[in-house]
Amino acid sequence: MRTDYSFQTSLENEISLSLYSELPFGQQPCVIYIHGFKGFKDWAFVPHVGKQFAENGLAFLCFNFSHNGIGEDMERFTELEKFEQDTYSLQLAELREIIQATCHTDFFGGKAHAGLGLLGHSRGGGVALLAASQQAEIQGVCTWAGISSVDRYSKSYMQDWEKKGYTEVKNSRTGQVLKMGTPMLKDIQKNGKKSLNILNAVKSLEVPLMIIHGQKDTSVPPHEAEQLSIFANASKSSMRMIPNANHTFGAVHPFAGSTPSLDMAIEQSIEFFRAHLS
Repeated sequence: MRTDYSFQTSLENEISLSLYSELPFGQQPCVIYIHGFKGFKDWAFVPHVGKQFAENGLAFLCFNFSHNGIGEDMERFTELEKFEQDTYSLQLAELREIIQATCHTDFFGGKAHAGLGLLGHSRGGGVALLAASQQAEIQGVCTWAGISSVDRYSKSYMQDWEKKGYTEVKNSRTGQVLKMGTPMLKDIQKNGKKSLNILNAVKSLEVPLMIIHGQKDTSVPPHEAEQLSIFANASKSSMRMIPNANHTFGAVHPFAGSTPSLDMAIEQSIEFFRAHLS
């Protein structure tokens, strides 16, 4: 069963959420899904993953970051000014507020007493790791094609970005050109080696970690998964490299059905969370 919610953050930003669950909230473990760059809660495989988790005894909560650019129809990038002003630090703060809401309020009809985990894709994997290293409520983290650093741009690229006041990125699905403004650039420059240092977060992580990555991922190369694994606590972490899988495990939007690679990622993630969320 899917239930949709609207959540207002402390900065009065609106966040849309969807909860997939077979039981009332709090009566089974819950996994919060964090989407990546140009991702959203209804992108391709996300609703399918939500249903699979719910059918296997795990509540699945997905949401749109307030500045991810998705408008009221939930699938189109229409809030371009917000997209331009987005930052990693804003996303991290919003994820923390959602974690607080699930564990310490009755916003979803109950509290997440049965265990809480994070599942992040791509950039969302990095944000999940940053949050989990600081939030005692989290009992397990799984990354899909997760990034190992927020500092992903060459010096010349960042100089050009700063000079123009923005950089452009293309939505390969629609051909739409989106702008990222200097708030993101400044956030990376100021906090990339401090509060947004993903490898430091992994090193300090005290909960189980599952790293899942596609062997043929060209968006976030497999060596980033290997970096995460090197810095992680060996006794509490594991890595699964899925053969021939790309950045989205073969899934496309609109969703055209699952793939063997996606099925493998889902199965291993469910097994991980069922083992580690009390």
